[in-house]
Amino acid sequence: MKIVVLDGYTLNPGDLSWDGFERLGQVEVYDRTTPELAEERAREASVVLTNKTPVRAEQLAKLPALKYIGVLATGFDNVDVQTAGERGIAVTNVPGYGTESVAQTVFALLLELCQHVGLHDRSVKAGDWADSPDFSYWKTPLTELSGKTMGIVGYGRIGESVARIAHAFGMKVAAHKRHPGGAPPFDGFEWTDLPELLAKSDVVSLHCPLTPDTEELINRDSLARMKRSAFLINTARGRLIAEQDLADSLNAGRLAGAGLDVLSAEPPPADHPLLSAVNCIVTPHQAWATREARARLMATAVGNLEAFLAGKSANRVV
Repeated sequence: MKIVVLDGYTLNPGDLSWDGFERLGQVEVYDRTTPELAEERAREASVVLTNKTPVRAEQLAKLPALKYIGVLATGFDNVDVQTAGERGIAVTNVPGYGTESVAQTVFALLLELCQHVGLHDRSVKAGDWADSPDFSYWKTPLTELSGKTMGIVGYGRIGESVARIAHAFGMKVAAHKRHPGGAPPFDGFEWTDLPELLAKSDVVSLHCPLTPDTEELINRDSLARMKRSAFLINTARGRLIAEQDLADSLNAGRLAGAGLDVLSAEPPPADHPLLSAVNCIVTPHQAWATREARARLMATAVGNLEAFLAGKSANRVV
């Protein structure tokens, strides 16, 4: 059985092993594959593994040996699952592997907005502390999280983990999801609707899926509901935010800051408005990419294929 990995570098730049898949078949790993090359490289494959390389209907029609597509991620919108299902091709994904890593990144971004550790590290190394007449200084206001309200939009696995960490910081939590339910998990937690959440939160963290209803959920109107002192965090999907509206709010001082691990275009163009916005931290969609999370992803992806070969179902999308 031939197994082709179309874009293996993102998952495994060299610190993990493909041994689990190599026990199941002949493996060819390509670091990166353009859509134009995907058909050629997968032509004889029974199994294709992809992270972000598209596998569309026109390609599926030209891959007669293909029986299985393993998406090396949670999101699977890069695969035409309807056509795959019609052709009897199984598709699997890997949910849940990055929950703790993404939640950790939420607070890495937030703490940088609050404490400006990077700014002060650069200041010290530039000689500012050595030249200071005082034993201590700070170049920008610092913010304490205890007693503040964390607003969580979307309360799945990651949202729940973020709430738990916020509680440990002494924060109150306001959470919103489409179908709220259950007793609050701890004191200081409340379910609320989105307008109230935006108005009362000192931090708004996005964890909802991207759907037609949530696209540009954060826009000029919703930003106007937020406190001028509030921070916005997005580790979910870039298109949840109307990005020019956010840049305008930051540059006008109508929002205190933003921490973003995702953008609508990845990689972004050099003139993307948020790359030059005031007090906006942008990281390259890395929240999921701790070695621990990637090792879990790899192990689950191997288990998905093992289950398929045994006639069982694990994380089947179609």
